[in-house]
Amino acid sequence: MAHIDAGKTTATERILYYTGITHRIGEVHDGTATMDYMEQEQERGITITSAATTCMWHDELINIIDTPGHVDFTAEVERSLRVLDGAVAVFDSVSGVQPQSETVWRQGDKYKVPRICFVNKMDKAGADFEHVLDTIRKRLGARPAALQLPIGAEASFKGVIDLIEMKAIFWHDETLGSEFVIEPIPANLQKKAEAFRAQLIEMIAETDDALLEKYLEGETPSIDELKAGIRKATIEMQVFPVLCGSAFKNKGIQPLLDAAIAYLPSPLDKPPIEGVNPDDPTEILTRKPEDDAPLAALVFKIINDPFGKLAFVRVYSGSLTTGEMVLNPRTGRTERIGRLVKMHADKREDVSEILAGDICACVGMKELKTGDTLCSAHDPIALGAITFPDTVISVAIEPKTKADQEKMGLALSRLADEDPTFKVRTDEDSGQTIISGMGELHLEILVDRMRREYKVEANVGEPKVAFRETIRKKAEAEGRYIRQTGGSGNYGDCWIRLEPNAPGKGYEFLNEIKGGTIPKEYIKPIDQGVRGAMEMGILAGFPMVDVKVILFDGSYHEVDSNENAFKIAGSMAFKEAARKASPVLLEPVMAVEVTVPEEFMGTIIGDINSRRGRIEGMGRVAGSQVIRAIVPLKEMFGYVNDIRSSTQGRASYSMQFAHYEEAPRMIADEIIGRSQGK
Repeated sequence: MAHIDAGKTTATERILYYTGITHRIGEVHDGTATMDYMEQEQERGITITSAATTCMWHDELINIIDTPGHVDFTAEVERSLRVLDGAVAVFDSVSGVQPQSETVWRQGDKYKVPRICFVNKMDKAGADFEHVLDTIRKRLGARPAALQLPIGAEASFKGVIDLIEMKAIFWHDETLGSEFVIEPIPANLQKKAEAFRAQLIEMIAETDDALLEKYLEGETPSIDELKAGIRKATIEMQVFPVLCGSAFKNKGIQPLLDAAIAYLPSPLDKPPIEGVNPDDPTEILTRKPEDDAPLAALVFKIINDPFGKLAFVRVYSGSLTTGEMVLNPRTGRTERIGRLVKMHADKREDVSEILAGDICACVGMKELKTGDTLCSAHDPIALGAITFPDTVISVAIEPKTKADQEKMGLALSRLADEDPTFKVRTDEDSGQTIISGMGELHLEILVDRMRREYKVEANVGEPKVAFRETIRKKAEAEGRYIRQTGGSGNYGDCWIRLEPNAPGKGYEFLNEIKGGTIPKEYIKPIDQGVRGAMEMGILAGFPMVDVKVILFDGSYHEVDSNENAFKIAGSMAFKEAARKASPVLLEPVMAVEVTVPEEFMGTIIGDINSRRGRIEGMGRVAGSQVIRAIVPLKEMFGYVNDIRSSTQGRASYSMQFAHYEEAPRMIADEIIGRSQGK
């Protein structure tokens, strides 16, 4: 996992070559990388979907997933981290921690995934290993433990010093890095290596009482003790080992594989997976990673291809065999497993059984969705689903011809099936099909896939931003819904109080009904009515967020009250209260980082200011300036072309969603006026 262009796919290609999976090294820039098998990936030289593969290293089986670095495809990283036991975070030796490195690092923290760091591109101009260690400390708040030091840097980068065994490793260029020699540490680096090793021992001793005792008594731990200490501290996420190399120049990959096996957890090192009983969600169940335990597996990715639906599955306990019947707790149905395949990017190898801790794909199971659990019908368990960020951008899309119309519906539903951050809906007022995603590139790729894979030609409208609405003060209102028609009537009456919630806290519903003024069975319908009203907002039809709703009074009728009446009453009360509670429009703002040569700095800062941006900070990296800013997403459309033309193509930028902020009056009035003018 890493920021764009740190070298994830290049490093994975080398791993496949040295482990004997491939017999020639594929390159991203030539479009020949094994892991980037989609046409769009080969054309653009970027990874779009995470690709899984399996290899052997020293008799250990490793499942690898190569993820995209672009923020638009963040869901791929999210779902991969959810099912993997460890990760390798790749950093650029010049830039160190970049914005997307921070995002994937936080995702790793969220799923408690131990990581090792690989400082790549040590042969690049401006490479600085110690600067990268510094940015890991400062920007990620993590404790990096250097296990290696580079020998030389930039064009003179030759190899690495192993600080654990205190030896130097040099790679042979003529064998594409397959062969290397071990030599004594160069005399000019001996002192530095000793100082770094002392730091490493001290850092590991702090995490282990037995080692600390030895250290304080002046004893040096043995190599085996040090390795065991590093492994323990890494699995507990107290330290993050750091290695270095140059994947493109074929240096440093074998020690990285050794470190993955030595320090990252195997499924046996992880605590048993937790889930709930599908029949009683309050009952917590656990499953140990044992082949003979009851089955528990999680579907983390779906691919629709010409041969049917392919579901990627991580088996946590038990085993999966072809022809076996398994239960999906979400649907409550059992399905038969048709084929099981081991994936090598887009190549497949049929297998008859998959054991605990492994990753594979099932072919032909129709009902599956991302985040579903597969389990034994006799011992059901539901594992936690995978959460994905909300979409931030949408465009209207319409088919070019009548023939495309039918195909488009199928294509969009299949793409939405594969990608949980891609949403499709029909606009009720205009009847247009609206697609939403994580960014311009995300939607552009999906429309391109629709054209190539499903042969659907479509016109795409201007991008629109996903605004939100919220309230700024407290307000109360009553919702009364009373209808008398022939026969039984409808009676629902409730009082609610609205309060602003902390940003990012979302929606909260509190029931403060005393003395049964509203019977228990009508509380949930009121909550549902409120949620329904929040979906459409009251200013411009955007969803409302960060609202606390307190239900505190109401009345009911013995005969005429029913769930539907209270649902409508809840909706009416919410709309009335929201109008009184100073509603405001929120817009998504992005954290933007621009790397630009000194002479274009003024131009870029002026441009950011003209886009309603705020400069948050600046720094220098290898002769360039890095400008960090917060800019509304609405102003960032088409930025890639503007930045190229104003800096002769020499600046680069990355952006990711930061948070929602109140939109300025002028913008809000324009949006509200447009929505009311519909």
